[in-house]
Amino acid sequence: MRIGELATQAGVSVRALRYYEEQGLLKAARSSGGQRHYPDSAVDRVHLIQMLYAAGLTSRTILDLLPCVDAKVNTPESRALLRAERARIDQQIAQLRQARDRLDTVIASSESPASECSRVDTDALVS
Repeated sequence: MRIGELATQAGVSVRALRYYEEQGLLKAARSSGGQRHYPDSAVDRVHLIQMLYAAGLTSRTILDLLPCVDAKVNTPESRALLRAERARIDQQIAQLRQARDRLDTVIASSESPASECSRVDTDALVS
């Protein structure tokens, strides 16, 4: 299928597909006229790439994992890579929770009857 067809079937932009190809995540055969042609399995590949991006993985990490996916191999290295990414995401979640808690403190301070923005307890925000 051509790039426009793949974009439509996978629900992504042509630009995204070109980016995936540039990053080495997606491969296309080229016609004599230079047009990209993808196998039908490329739709599933694009969905996988999107899922991994949505999980917070970088294109480099995805590139490292794809050979294991293609070979249907679950190696200790691939599992370690996935666990490291999960730990990174857990750390980001913890930081976001702290930011949310600090924001809740600011909101609560601003809602009290005697509140003024200048009276927010800044010590509570940095702890």
